[in-house]
Amino acid sequence: MRSSEQIKYLESLGIPLWVPRAFSFTQLQADPQPVTGDDQHETTASIRLSQPPGDIENMGWDELQQTVQQCIACGLHTGRTQAVFGTGNRAASLMVIGEAPGADEDAQGEPFVGRAGQLLDQMLQAIDCPRASVYIANIVKCRPPDNRNPQSEEALHCAPYLHRQIALVQPSVILAVGKVAAQNLLQSDLPVGKMRGSPYRYAPMDIPVIVTYHPAYLLRSPKEKAKSWHDLKLVRSFL
Repeated sequence: MRSSEQIKYLESLGIPLWVPRAFSFTQLQADPQPVTGDDQHETTASIRLSQPPGDIENMGWDELQQTVQQCIACGLHTGRTQAVFGTGNRAASLMVIGEAPGADEDAQGEPFVGRAGQLLDQMLQAIDCPRASVYIANIVKCRPPDNRNPQSEEALHCAPYLHRQIALVQPSVILAVGKVAAQNLLQSDLPVGKMRGSPYRYAPMDIPVIVTYHPAYLLRSPKEKAKSWHDLKLVRSFL
């Protein structure tokens, strides 16, 4: 039975109530495949990691965070107020990965604040995953100028940091929000509209990845919220 608070969050998203049902996978596919009808497909993707500065793959949380805060591996560090490391439950079953800090995130040192962050909070609450229960990070840790998308070279420099965060959290599932997060995690150039709806795998650790639209996009295109709700239900099936 849903609580009145959860129903309120669902209504704020403009999404009808749903009843969870059993979910099963088909055999792994070699290439991404769109979902048709009730069929679901998994794909496995590889990720290229840049040479990490120091021994990142063996760092604990404190050392990793300090290394990120002091990082000058790419030009983004010259315009940051602070590096935005990540936040939340470090033993979370669900890890949310976005693209890059914006102005609010750069100022506050925390990912997904402001209007997009508020919508993300509502989305997570709708599947019984309050913000404090998940871990949230970004593809890059420093704000790109003028809020542009991170360049591939910038994402490559940050990849070892994010890879180590994923290894430390060991989530049951990753929610990739937006094109930059999805394409970098899965090493794909497909648009979000073709990637969402199917489970993928973060190959280095064989962790399921679900792709959905970025909350900032949903604020501009509220009609797409129903599709994101489908993605959130898929996330819930792994928890």
